[in-house]
Amino acid sequence: MTGSFSGGVALITGGSQGLGYAVAQRLAAEGAAGLLLVGRDPMKGVAAAASLADADCRAEFLAADLAHTESCEEVIAALDDRFGACHSFVNCAAITDRGSVWDSPPELWDAMLAVNVRAPGLLSQGVARIMVRESIEGTIVLIGSVAGRGGPSKLLPYSTSKGALVAMTRNLAFSLMPHRIRVNLLCPGWMDTPAEDAVQRRFDGATDGWLERAEAQMPFGRLIKPDEIARTVAHLATVESGMMTGAVVDWDQTVLGAGDSVFPAPLESA
Repeated sequence: MTGSFSGGVALITGGSQGLGYAVAQRLAAEGAAGLLLVGRDPMKGVAAAASLADADCRAEFLAADLAHTESCEEVIAALDDRFGACHSFVNCAAITDRGSVWDSPPELWDAMLAVNVRAPGLLSQGVARIMVRESIEGTIVLIGSVAGRGGPSKLLPYSTSKGALVAMTRNLAFSLMPHRIRVNLLCPGWMDTPAEDAVQRRFDGATDGWLERAEAQMPFGRLIKPDEIARTVAHLATVESGMMTGAVVDWDQTVLGAGDSVFPAPLESA
């Protein structure tokens, strides 16, 4: 199979559903020879890998909880043992739980920073070592969020974690440039995924039909779909993006900094 990722091996966290699975599908279509999907649900993960595997693409799943440093080490060891190479790492795994300045407990901060910041950092270190060892001019694509610019009040730890990826991306890109390893950050807006549906129902009291109601209020009449983001991820993960590195790309149906100013509502007088 030929394509912009022909013969490549990719590590994709959060690869069993939503954006991660859409990225895996796209890279398989672009000629991937190997895919290691990482997630927490073995049933979903095994099914996802099986749906992607064929004569041209070896797709495997590894169950791991990226909140633990040991799990990150196991992911890198498994990648090296099973494939012996890595041409691209795409970090789609993230915790998106709600929490504001008033109600974010220490446990939420710990989990959010562990999964959303420490894990992609450790995994980037691991794949970079493999790429350098194998003389691979590889890519790292981290998934941020437009919320990393500040975000709504209910997303304090989440927005903080995604903002941290901006500095991580630029540091990695600069440090790895001599090895021709490129690192970019893609920051989507509100996206229609199974995880978002679960979060909406758990934290925001959403009921059946919430997606249709939300989409009716959006400029393009819909939330972002995973396959749309996956196409851009594939661009960043392959030779199609040339020497592009250190970029922070917003992908949303808003224009940050434009339009009427948005101010928090004043407190109601007693």
